[in-house]
Amino acid sequence: MTLLLSRADVEAALDVPAVLAALDAGFRAADRLPAARRVGSPLPGPGTAMCLVPGLLPDVPAYTVKVNAKFPAATPALRGIVCLHSLADGELLALLDSASVTAWRTGLAAALATHALAPEQAGTVAVIGAGAQGRATLRALRTLRPVDRVYAHDLDPDRAAAVGTPVASARAAAEAADIVITATWAREPLLDADVLRPGLHLTALGFDEPGKTELSPDLLRASRLVVDDPRLAAASGVLHPANGPLGATPLSDVLRGTAPARPDDRPTVFAPVGLPWQDLALAWPVYLAARSAGTARAFGFH
Repeated sequence: MTLLLSRADVEAALDVPAVLAALDAGFRAADRLPAARRVGSPLPGPGTAMCLVPGLLPDVPAYTVKVNAKFPAATPALRGIVCLHSLADGELLALLDSASVTAWRTGLAAALATHALAPEQAGTVAVIGAGAQGRATLRALRTLRPVDRVYAHDLDPDRAAAVGTPVASARAAAEAADIVITATWAREPLLDADVLRPGLHLTALGFDEPGKTELSPDLLRASRLVVDDPRLAAASGVLHPANGPLGATPLSDVLRGTAPARPDDRPTVFAPVGLPWQDLALAWPVYLAARSAGTARAFGFH
């Protein structure tokens, strides 16, 4: 029987510390994992179809295949499923709501990187883009470090007010904070190099597809840039040729201690694309918890 895990099921079974530990272990083991594949295609109209495969981690007897549709104007903007299969025989163990899996695994991975890269005393946060992704990242960051104050900017002022103190612009938000989280669909830079100052950290979650950009090339060149996967970042993310020549440090090197988190006072930027194994880092413990609770719906395809 295949467990059918809705957004409510995923969130009820989510163990944040366990997933953070799995994500940390995954980054440290990155050089032992198969090359990640992100296959995307624009659809007629405003949407994008994407598949992420294979989601694999050492010592986890399962793998994931994720199929998404992205429609920026929809709510939720991301729709699809994460298929969790047995590694032994391919049995379909669970179907999980992709929007919740993606928001949480991205938010938790972003929080892990933000905590590693931002100065220890940094506690004022700006959230630019107060949707599901921005909220999940902020909530995850609060589990790792004290957050003293939150400023928020969003096209919807009420949504910004639900996250923190509303501010009128992305620039004003960045100028007020030690840590900046951008989680938008922007295709023109929201921030330029003139907002930079020593010790500032920015986590930009909007570089996951070609053409999306939240930070200007000048800002990126003036910062220490960290990515989750240099190969994928060169193909579709922040290291895409459209941004010009940029160098970047893999987050795995920082977490393993082979590269310093902050070698100098330059601002730091974490710009991930999102990796298939991160889906498994969340889906597997959620599946185990839901199976143990015995409350999830099950369906037999045979």
